[in-house]
Amino acid sequence: QVQLVESGGGLVQPGGSLTLSCAASGFPNYNYVIGWFRQAPGKEREQVSCISRSFSYLIDSVKGRFTISRDNAKNTVTLQMNSLKPEDTAVYYCALGAPWCSDKWTWKAYDSWGQGTQVTVSS
Repeated sequence: QVQLVESGGGLVQPGGSLTLSCAASGFPNYNYVIGWFRQAPGKEREQVSCISRSFSYLIDSVKGRFTISRDNAKNTVTLQMNSLKPEDTAVYYCALGAPWCSDKWTWKAYDSWGQGTQVTVSS
């Protein structure tokens, strides 16, 4: 049984940093793809980033501020978020299941989800 557990959300002032982690377990495929999504109130869930063994992607609005990395030995993916802005406020989810990492995917490409972690950027 696939299980994804996010951690690291919280409240931070504009310009601050947070580190989100996604710990994955219960799947046999080593070539997994993890996506990070976020959903703000009243908005659609959007893919912020994804990573495979050989490729990673970030949406334009977070490039230069966020980085994504993975630790294959620990089956953990980390989203480092720097220079946070109020518009980054959302519930952040990690997800598993897309066949490869792509900017074309919506949430429908993923079939396993974590419980979500709240990120609030406010002064």
